[in-house]
Amino acid sequence: MAAGSGVRMGASLPKQFLELAGKPVLQRSMEIFLDAVPDIQVITVLPKEYFTWWKEKCLAMNFTCPQLLVAGGITRFHSVRNALLRIREEAIVAIHDGVRPLVSPELLERMFVRMESGSCRGLIPVIPSVDTLKVLDWKEDAAGNRTLSLSDETVDRNRIWGAQTPQLFLSEDIRAAYSQPYDTAFTDDASVAVKKGIPLSFCLGERYNIKLTTPEDFALAEKLQANPPFRNFRAYNP
Repeated sequence: MAAGSGVRMGASLPKQFLELAGKPVLQRSMEIFLDAVPDIQVITVLPKEYFTWWKEKCLAMNFTCPQLLVAGGITRFHSVRNALLRIREEAIVAIHDGVRPLVSPELLERMFVRMESGSCRGLIPVIPSVDTLKVLDWKEDAAGNRTLSLSDETVDRNRIWGAQTPQLFLSEDIRAAYSQPYDTAFTDDASVAVKKGIPLSFCLGERYNIKLTTPEDFALAEKLQANPPFRNFRAYNP
């Protein structure tokens, strides 16, 4: 999934095309999948206006991965649905954010093996929350000034987990899930699957499988990419 505009990155190019240690972020993300599952079939979802740019960039980088380009939609939901329409055969589908270039091949291999065993229909990598969580409400005074105020609601941090990608599904399940009408509650593929009644399984994700959203995320990714030994600690054990 690489159809976003990446406005929060504040760069001239969408963040998936920015170079990370000499290669586009999207290329790095794809290469990890190719290392883990060499015979994988890649569908790349892009803004349509960048199709030619991406083809020329792959040529310039000598990146010869066969891939089917699909135009993104008005939301991530619609972009994923566009891609799923191009999958005709029964398959295991991994839906991944193109701007998560630090996921490890080892995690991908473990997830595909588990799906191929037939023990689950949807597999989501998650990591536990490490921060103390506060529920805050916006309050507005008579002058229209807004401030944050502590809510009476409490959150048990031990029950809160962050979802990552890739999220893996059986193609027939996830296609059926994406035939549903769009809902603003669909924040990831797992939420779409749950609404359709598809049972989910979970596995431990990786601490540094971060989504590059801000310049700070990109700076961290550059440091991790430049120091491979540090990345050995990516598997987070709660």
